[in-house]
This record gives sequence, C-alpha cells and structure tokens, in this order.
Amino acid sequence: MATPFPNSRTEPDGSAVVRVLSYNIRSMRDDNDALARVIAACAPDLVLVQEAPRFFRWRKKLARLARAADLVMLSGGGTAAGPALLCSLRATVERTEDVLLPLTPGQHRRGFATAVVRFGGARLGVLSCHLSLQNRERYEQGGMLLDRLAAMDVPHAVAGGDLNDRPDGRTFRRVAGGLQDCWATEPWGGEYTSTPVNPHQRIDGIFATEGVEVLGCGVPLDCPGVTDSDLRAATDHLPVLAAVRVPA
Repeated sequence: MATPFPNSRTEPDGSAVVRVLSYNIRSMRDDNDALARVIAACAPDLVLVQEAPRFFRWRKKLARLARAADLVMLSGGGTAAGPALLCSLRATVERTEDVLLPLTPGQHRRGFATAVVRFGGARLGVLSCHLSLQNRERYEQGGMLLDRLAAMDVPHAVAGGDLNDRPDGRTFRRVAGGLQDCWATEPWGGEYTSTPVNPHQRIDGIFATEGVEVLGCGVPLDCPGVTDSDLRAATDHLPVLAAVRVPA
C-alpha cells in the first residue's frame, strides 16, 4: 500500500473524516465469519450494504453480522428490498428512511436505504442502493438516486452500492455526472469489484456530493487484516472503502 489509509477522526474545526464501506454481501449465503472479518478490518463508520437478507429472520441475521463487526444496524434490509445501512457508535443518528422504488413487472423489487447522521459537527446524508440488471430501469433508478439525495435536504451526502453498470455505462455516467465518483477522484487500493476470483470490472462504487473531500477510495486489498482468502470466501463482490472529510 503506497500511502496509509486515513483513519476516522473529528477535526478541531468540527469537520469529520469518515470511513465509508460499500459491500454486496449476497444475502449472507457465503462465509459469514470471513465477511465479518473483512468489514471489521476496514474499521468503517458507515457500511452501505447490498443484498442484505430479506426473508426469514432477516433482521436477526443482519444484526448478527453487525455485532460481529462491532457495528449496529441503522436502516434497510427487508424493508428496503435489500439495501441496508450499518454504522459505528461514532455516528449520531438523526433520521432514517427506507424507500421502495417502482416495481417493473418481471423484475426484482428495488429500494434505497437512507439516513441522516452526524459525526462531530458534520452532518451527512447516506444512501445505499442496488440498481436493476435491466438497462432502461437501471437508468431511471440512477435518476431517482440523485433525486432522493437532493430531497434529503442535507448539505453533504454519500451514496454507494452495486450499480450493475460499468463506468462507461450510461447509468454509471448519470450518477457520476451529478456526484463525485470517489474512485476517479482519489483512487487508492484496487479498482475492480467483480468478481473476487477474477476481478475484471468496476460495477460497485461510492459517490459524494460536492463539498465532501475525498481522501481515498478503492478495494481494500492491502488494508491490514483484510486477506485474499477472506475476500474470496465472504461473497461474490469485492468491497469498496472510501475515506471522506465532511465539513462542519
């Protein structure tokens, strides 16, 4: 690792450095111990989850994962059709809202898990998403993501998730046109998120509104405590870790 990844902290001026992790966990159908180790090693303040358990005892499964990673459940899961948010006790929660998106016949239901949190004097909107596999629906959902962030009425926000689209795709470009693509802004670690066995494409990302300073973003391949064997065993995506500075 060329440069150390920034640690979470609150600055004297009230701004906050926040670690944000986005991770598709495939409904926890793989090695959950490995999954928890990866998340814990990244030491995130916020975890933007995709494909959280949605059915039988889904809250219990998600709570178990949060506890194993020394985090707590914030919002989402079954009530958001898959996206979820976890957070550390460093976050002060202002409000949460689970949003179900319009259902296209023949497609899976999609949704957003959202929250507004505070770190020190910094106030931050958060959104986790998992966009459609269908091109036209995915593009519309990219617009809904931007609209939802704007409607949260916060000065700064981060969004992340599985876009099911590459950076040259029109949905990815739509989202990156309205927000900072954190990897493109300040790349760190690995680029490709799919698949752990053969990383060859970036379909997951973290994005931030203007005014949020991106300090680093990428797949935490060299993060202390994150092993290749755990990344391969945990799920079928690689995580994306970002460090951002949020103004007071």
